[in-house]
Amino acid sequence: MNNIEGKIWIFGDDINTDLMYPQICYTLPEKEKPCHAMEANRPGWAQQVKNGDIIVAGKNFGTGSSRPAADNLKNLGIACVIAESINGLFLRNAVNSALPALEAHDALNIGKELDAIAVDFNNNKIINKGTGIIINFRPLPAFLMEIIDNGGIINILKNKGLIGDPL
Repeated sequence: MNNIEGKIWIFGDDINTDLMYPQICYTLPEKEKPCHAMEANRPGWAQQVKNGDIIVAGKNFGTGSSRPAADNLKNLGIACVIAESINGLFLRNAVNSALPALEAHDALNIGKELDAIAVDFNNNKIINKGTGIIINFRPLPAFLMEIIDNGGIINILKNKGLIGDPL
């Protein structure tokens, strides 16, 4: 995995999948769904996000159902999620969508909203490019990184010849 650089958006604890993928998304065309991410708690946020931005959050990020919340964030342009702790179901859905989701005990100490950070996957470090603050993250296991590096679970299954193109 290449390193990722982007500006950060700060969220608190217990950000659930209903916020990332609200009910309205079920009836919308695919391209419109990301426009509604986080609108219940951050109206207008999705319109401010730029491709390559990074979410930094507190504890229990992604709690809730198995809604395609990770897909919605990825389709919005989010390049990585970093949180103090991540719900297991969200983590696996993020990996399957090729969205790196990383746990860092002191994630919220990396900086303030819109700071630029770099995620160094080789050294498991997150660096605030303005302040020089560095925090460590727990690396994902190699088999999960392989899925992310291949563009998600569907791509890796195709690349390994385990599934064909859909009809």
